[in-house]
Amino acid sequence: MDYKALAVEAHKKWRGKISIEPKMELNTPQELAVAYTPGVAEPCLLIEKDESLSFELTGRANTVAVITDGTAVLGLGDIGPAAGMPVMEGKCVLFKAFGGVDAIPLCIDSKDTDDIVKTIKLLSKSFGGINLEDIAAPRCFEIEKRLKEDPEINIPIFHDDQHGTAIVTVAGLENAVKLVGKKKEETKTVISGAGAAGIAIAKLMMSAGYKNIVLCNSKGIVSRDREYPEGDLKEMSKITNPENLSGSLADALKGADIFVGVSKGNIVTKEMAQSMNKDAIVFAMANPIPEIMPDVAKEAGVAVMATGRSDFPNQINNVLVFPGVFRGAFDAGATDINDEMKLACAYAIASLIGDSERTAEYIIPGVFDKRVGETVAKAVREAAVKTGVIRK
Repeated sequence: MDYKALAVEAHKKWRGKISIEPKMELNTPQELAVAYTPGVAEPCLLIEKDESLSFELTGRANTVAVITDGTAVLGLGDIGPAAGMPVMEGKCVLFKAFGGVDAIPLCIDSKDTDDIVKTIKLLSKSFGGINLEDIAAPRCFEIEKRLKEDPEINIPIFHDDQHGTAIVTVAGLENAVKLVGKKKEETKTVISGAGAAGIAIAKLMMSAGYKNIVLCNSKGIVSRDREYPEGDLKEMSKITNPENLSGSLADALKGADIFVGVSKGNIVTKEMAQSMNKDAIVFAMANPIPEIMPDVAKEAGVAVMATGRSDFPNQINNVLVFPGVFRGAFDAGATDINDEMKLACAYAIASLIGDSERTAEYIIPGVFDKRVGETVAKAVREAAVKTGVIRK
């Protein structure tokens, strides 16, 4: 089936994937007077006195902005904000379909960090949350950091390419480690790809109890013997790779228990996979070509294999995460999405597969598993309340 041709024809027909529909009848002068002038003035005056009422008297509390600058769109790279719009619209559809969250795509025509931060801040009063999407590293780190640290922005900021990927990875690993009978604190993990996703995965894995994590980028193992400019990679060199290994990805994989790939296809050979410990776990999530194909990994003796693709078992897909995360955050009236909420989400996803159901080809629920959204939302809502990151 030629999905490319089908997609173009469908997009021509749809002329956009989302639309805005009124929630009320608008057939009489009285109905118009309540929805618009003169009646609408009263909610405006109430919000003027107490801005928090904007979450009760408008659609703000259930609306997320999906924002990109078009610099890292899917596997297409820097294609620009206009070309990124079909992806942002698609993301908005997923928010609604899987979380009941209204979403608006916004594509910012700038690569300047100050411009992007200022634009998002100026628009923030219109939304209940901000989902940053497909913004290239390292700019994405600074944008999220500055927005989260701004005391005038009291809504959740979430970069899905970082945190959504990290959450669903930790969820899958939770079941994979149990399946092979290993303790996560005793495992060695190698992550290929030290960009937005790789760094976020490493950080969340450490929060989840993994202790020995080795990051690799295109130049090899991230170690304290290499020089890095100030920033996230330098920080990661200090808190990962406890043995201070050096060398290539192949060197890192020797004696590893877990491989997580968020880099590029076909960079892990059969021999490299064979050098891993017995009952190895491989999450090769590069798209469309994984770092190692499942058949090659199986020949190498890998016990559990996952990819980012829907045509192989164990698809590691962010759609399991972001709709439920924002649903739970919105239901709680959250002002942040913290690590406790992220881990609650990961463990909630993992919990949907019981001990008797868990197999090498079933460590993560499918994207159409209707239990996921509600289960994630409940766990995230409870974690937000417990940690106190809610509007008072």
